Amino acid sequence: MDMREIVRSERENTEIVQGIYAAFERGDIPAILKVLSDDVEWYVTGPKEVSHAGVYRGKAQVQAWFAVVAQSLEMEAFEPQEFIAQHDKVAVMGFEKMRVKTTGRSVENRWMMMFQLHDGRIVKFFEFDDTAAVAAAFQA
Repeated sequence: MDMREIVRSERENTEIVQGIYAAFERGDIPAILKVLSDDVEWYVTGPKEVSHAGVYRGKAQVQAWFAVVAQSLEMEAFEPQEFIAQHDKVAVMGFEKMRVKTTGRSVENRWMMMFQLHDGRIVKFFEFDDTAAVAAAFQA
């Protein structure tokens, strides 16, 4: 692959990831699921107190993850701020403010999410949060 192909691939991968965030903002989970590989691996850091932390494999488990997020969190702000692409990966740095529905506690969190793509599909996803702050919001 020459440099022009790498740059085009990085641009296309970034556009796919930006589309995921646009779909999330609209609440269009089916659009997100469409760009996942069937055997996607979805990793979210955090201790057991955080309802959505864990490892999820396959589209059905990721769909269930989105349902847990919707049941447990109310997003007050969600801002992907910087996209960094290299070869088959897109890293996104951002900010969110969310309220945990069971405790009523809000938390501001700077996060980093990493997407790995293959043939236009997400094959791996990693989310890195301020796990201490998020876990504290889940505790009564």
